[in-house]
Amino acid sequence: MNLDFTDDQEALRAALREFFQKESPPQTVRAAEPLGFDAVLWHKAVELGLGSIAIPENRGGGGAGFVELAIAAELLGRSLAPVPLIEAAVANALLAAAAPEALVAAAVAGESLATLALHPAAGGVARLVPAGAVADLVLVLRDEELLAVRLPGRPAVAVPNLGAMPVADCPLDAGETTVLAKGPEAVALHRDAVHQWRSLTGAALVGIASRALEIGVDYVKQRRAFDTLIGGFQSVQHRLADNATALEGARLLAYKAAWAHDVDLPAAGTLSTMSLLFAAETAFTTASDSLHFHGGYGYTLEYDIQLYFRRAKAWPMVAGDRRAAYAELPHRLSGATEG
Repeated sequence: MNLDFTDDQEALRAALREFFQKESPPQTVRAAEPLGFDAVLWHKAVELGLGSIAIPENRGGGGAGFVELAIAAELLGRSLAPVPLIEAAVANALLAAAAPEALVAAAVAGESLATLALHPAAGGVARLVPAGAVADLVLVLRDEELLAVRLPGRPAVAVPNLGAMPVADCPLDAGETTVLAKGPEAVALHRDAVHQWRSLTGAALVGIASRALEIGVDYVKQRRAFDTLIGGFQSVQHRLADNATALEGARLLAYKAAWAHDVDLPAAGTLSTMSLLFAAETAFTTASDSLHFHGGYGYTLEYDIQLYFRRAKAWPMVAGDRRAAYAELPHRLSGATEG
């Protein structure tokens, strides 16, 4: 396993870093709250082909893989870009694997925004769907059927949340429904898509942690207490060092999980869960430490660190109960259950 980036991946990383720095500065992030969606920025991302990177070229996509998507996700997290890139990319990849050509073509062209319901429908409703408040098409598992449900006029109302995410409950009777797969195939397709979402969200959380650490380091080199820069205090230095160490581990795990999906490694699902859990812990601890270095200022809306702190807390919660995921991991690692 060699996780060094290729020349093409380095070029992609440089281009996307410039794109997100230019198009998603903090004022853009603030302007998109509370919904957390910037339609103009999303149109620009679609024009770059970001949502269709992992779709095969013969279906109109970029023909790349999940490592490339992880690069995009990490940089999205660094800038907190208010676009549903992860959900759309995963949903589009699922459409490419199971949907009629018309649905795939519309998603690739940006004519429809597809998203994935992470949890099976209950009572005829897909609950807490990421990007559900802005999507045109929701892919959801109902019993043992994988459905594509069109949402005419985007009727879903966003559920208020700490992270300014366009999360919504989506009724399955809202519009036209297409059955993409049935039985074990449907369950397997949905499970793999959820793992891909976890992998990419882990990469985005790495981006959050990376930028939060930079903000913290910059601030402790400016703030003084008792006429001394607080960056000179050992307790501050130790916490920053711990954050930096955890960040490198989280980044390695995120890209290993993405690589595992590209090579169809049997442990890809387990690695994705591990990546999400560790990246979530790392992002929250790093953002929390950086916020506390700011003192009371860190909680005020004028400072950028609160933007990262809130999202580090909220983004992973869409995946469900992390305690249950931690409890399940030993069984997966021992091969006792399929992930």
